[in-house]
Amino acid sequence: MEQRRISGKGHWYHETQSSRNDAAVLPLVPEAAFLEDRFLLDLNLSADQFTSEYAWLSTARDISECLLPENSPVTRLHTLSCYDRLSTALTVAQVYGVQRLCNHYAARLAPQPGPDSSRESNRRLTQITQYARQLASQPTLIDDVSRQQLDEVALSVNDMVTFNQLIGFIGFQARVIAIFQALQSLPVRWLPGLDTQQDAPTELFLDGDKQWQPGLPEVEPHYANTLQLDVHNDCLPQNILQEMSWLLLHDATAFSLFGQITHLLLPPDAQACDDQILVGLLTARINGSVSCFTDFAKAWRGESGLPEAMRNGERAIQAWSHNRPRERAIIQAVRVLTRAPGSFSAAQLQLLFEQGFSEGEALQLLVSSGLYGWLNRLKIGLGNNR
Repeated sequence: MEQRRISGKGHWYHETQSSRNDAAVLPLVPEAAFLEDRFLLDLNLSADQFTSEYAWLSTARDISECLLPENSPVTRLHTLSCYDRLSTALTVAQVYGVQRLCNHYAARLAPQPGPDSSRESNRRLTQITQYARQLASQPTLIDDVSRQQLDEVALSVNDMVTFNQLIGFIGFQARVIAIFQALQSLPVRWLPGLDTQQDAPTELFLDGDKQWQPGLPEVEPHYANTLQLDVHNDCLPQNILQEMSWLLLHDATAFSLFGQITHLLLPPDAQACDDQILVGLLTARINGSVSCFTDFAKAWRGESGLPEAMRNGERAIQAWSHNRPRERAIIQAVRVLTRAPGSFSAAQLQLLFEQGFSEGEALQLLVSSGLYGWLNRLKIGLGNNR
């Protein structure tokens, strides 16, 4: 990995190897650590936005506290320290280029005691950072070898489930913040070196429908504790979570909250509208989640040809949407949000408003695309056939 001549955690551009110099521990924006709202990071909401969306925002804040607590005791089965979690959060925030998010996690990471300087600790942190960056920016690079490498640096199955939840959550948070910033017409700040996520290879989607299989040991039902059984029963009605449920139960608290926000933001399969399914198809296509794409393709009830166009890539999608301005507006907005949330602006929202979407409808649709991205990454990170 390239060694950067940057002084430790004194900058929000974070590298695996950080300086141990105590004189360089202040982040660029130290006040960013002390925010009342650690999900929206003290973005101002209108009264209408806060009232109508209160339920899912409240759950999102609870997830933030669950995955990024002030204290995270390390045990044999739960080895992710506060430093590990915040370092991962900063790595993922940097991938997405939402500066408010980068400032926040850099400020929170700065005072944390880092790992010792042993070869084993450096290798562990390097592997964690590499995996987080790849799952955030190029999900299709993650495979059985990637999970094996985490196992080799002593992450337990419980750790890996929590770790993947954390990466997915920060991606969701980045996109929600980008949406609310765009709603307020805040300027987009270009960050040097920021890459745009490339769409998954077309060949992944041309080899027939694929079913997801867990890539890690699941919780055995007869060994599940009371909390795990209760959470499983609560999430059972949600078809979108069923096949992953026994694996996600390794972190039952995070899974419970993930199930709650999924229930609040995503309509039941039978009630999903064509717009919602289009968003699910597009995010799965970009991220390379073949099993998610297959599920949405089966649920599509709109004009014929969309799933086939999605499978065949950019030009086919453009041709399909050419005379469909509403669908084209959705595709253009969701593409930018999925590929490069740091570049999402009021211009993408305007495309939706011109097609008759209200602010609340646009918000619901775009936030759901962020949640689908989280789901895509859980399937890719924790299983096979994506």
